[in-house]
Amino acid sequence: MRTTVGIIGAGPAGLLLARLLHNAGIDSVVLESRDREYVEHRQRAGILEQGTVDVLRAAGAGARMDREGLRHDGIELRYDRKRHRVDFPALTDGRSVMVYAQTEVCKDLIALQLAEGGPLLFEAEALAVEDPDSGSPRVRFRHEGREDVLECEYVVGCDGFWGVARTAVPAELTRVFERSYPFGWLGILADVPPSHDELVYARHDRGFALLSMRSPSVSRLYLQVPDGTDAEAWSDEEIWDELERRFETADGWKLDRGPITQKSVTPMRSYVHEPMRYGRLFLAGDAAHIVPPTGAKGLNLAVGDVVTFARALTHEKETGSAQLLDAYSETCLRRVWQAERFSYDMTTLLHRSPDATPFEDRLQLARLERIAGARSAETDLAEGYTGFPLD
Repeated sequence: MRTTVGIIGAGPAGLLLARLLHNAGIDSVVLESRDREYVEHRQRAGILEQGTVDVLRAAGAGARMDREGLRHDGIELRYDRKRHRVDFPALTDGRSVMVYAQTEVCKDLIALQLAEGGPLLFEAEALAVEDPDSGSPRVRFRHEGREDVLECEYVVGCDGFWGVARTAVPAELTRVFERSYPFGWLGILADVPPSHDELVYARHDRGFALLSMRSPSVSRLYLQVPDGTDAEAWSDEEIWDELERRFETADGWKLDRGPITQKSVTPMRSYVHEPMRYGRLFLAGDAAHIVPPTGAKGLNLAVGDVVTFARALTHEKETGSAQLLDAYSETCLRRVWQAERFSYDMTTLLHRSPDATPFEDRLQLARLERIAGARSAETDLAEGYTGFPLD
């Protein structure tokens, strides 16, 4: 099998890249190790930055998002039983975010790829990226019980941290930057309408809490818990009781309860792999970087990566210049590190470390008061949350 771009992974990054390349007249093949049902139902991110929304629309993948997604013009910060709303459009020249689950983005892009795009192979396990530093890299993969080879001009690894793409970069050329956090998120899905019409980020002495949603009838909520927590160790009643404590306000706001349909624990980690390119192998999304979910940056960073690659390859095909492809890693990493900074700032602003001192507690409250009281600090948060430019 031969193609111009071999894409490993059919998450939102790989699928969007295939769509962008198709629209530019560049052929690709997508290899995904899981089956279609798994890809379309794995719960991940749900907040799309303004730039991601714009890209999906321009790619022809935004129709259902615009019908069913929930535009949000702000978030609410809670601390010390106080409430403060951050108004995004007023602080960012009109930018906002969209609540639209990653599962729905994948469904939309899969449908487009199968109807209009190149091959999309499910249950096709990539085994290795071979000769990535040559002019003709290959992806060796297993599909339908037999091994095959995908010959490419370029390979883009959108296969996550545990995929084979990242490991094809020689260790002696690699620099890794990472930080693990001593806490995680206990996340739940509940069949109850959200108790607030925008996301609520709560800093509490007992730990962080987040009120989010998947739809007008389904709530998504999170609790900070110690690293290594077993989700099943928490009863449904204990979860709701703890959420109520952490969201408590002086004005008597109430949290609505409902049946919990899913619960899991997400670890918290910051990770960056440099470089993001080796020869004709390009890394995108979690294959190159991971952020704690506090800043809602993971999916959006992956979108930035594949937009950068698609623009660079289109430029090379139209002009013969590889200048933008050669700059891929540097271009992406500028945005990645700003997102890492923002996600780290949000995490340390809102989560309580297990060994936090009273001094550190007061510093958190002072930082929140600064955001609530100074337009410059509030603008910095709003600009980071709604997204850094894709240019």
